[in-house]
Amino acid sequence: MPVDLAIHDWPLAYESRLDERPRSAIDLVVIHCTELPDLAMAREYGERELYESGTGNSGHFYIDRDGSVHRFVSIDRVANHTRGYNPRSIGIELVNIGRYPNWYDSRYQAMSEAYSEAQIVALEALLQRLRNEVPTLTLIAGHEDLDTNRVEASDDPSAEVSRKMDPGPLFPWGRVLESTSLTRDKPHP
Repeated sequence: MPVDLAIHDWPLAYESRLDERPRSAIDLVVIHCTELPDLAMAREYGERELYESGTGNSGHFYIDRDGSVHRFVSIDRVANHTRGYNPRSIGIELVNIGRYPNWYDSRYQAMSEAYSEAQIVALEALLQRLRNEVPTLTLIAGHEDLDTNRVEASDDPSAEVSRKMDPGPLFPWGRVLESTSLTRDKPHP
């Protein structure tokens, strides 16, 4: 049974400076976790202007622990969420602590916060809606599938850790794939 999904528009101030794209260019959705304590901090990170264009890093949609869905960037714009895949993908961020605040500390690489039932129900509904709105959308991947780079550990220069681990081991891939017509893939840019 389809879930009635309310999407709260909360566009970033720089959204109009992001490149436009036709929906036909989109074939991939990338699942992320914020690796931050809450939606307010994720918003603050998304608002940071990091590039000469006056834009920053952000997903298109953010799903809070209570299942509320917030649109930071229109899918008709290219958001900066996964290096090498942005022009063809939609980024969905699930609020989750991840490895915060020790992202690259080799002693703290476990991701132990489970995703809430409300988040997963909202994600499934959002994916169904996006699939209907974007007929070329056929693939899904985790950020960890696409960014497999390793970086120097912050606590030990002789060790390396994964740069990205999201959505991580507690993400219910089987359930999400079963509820959508999307195929999990590890496409190349």
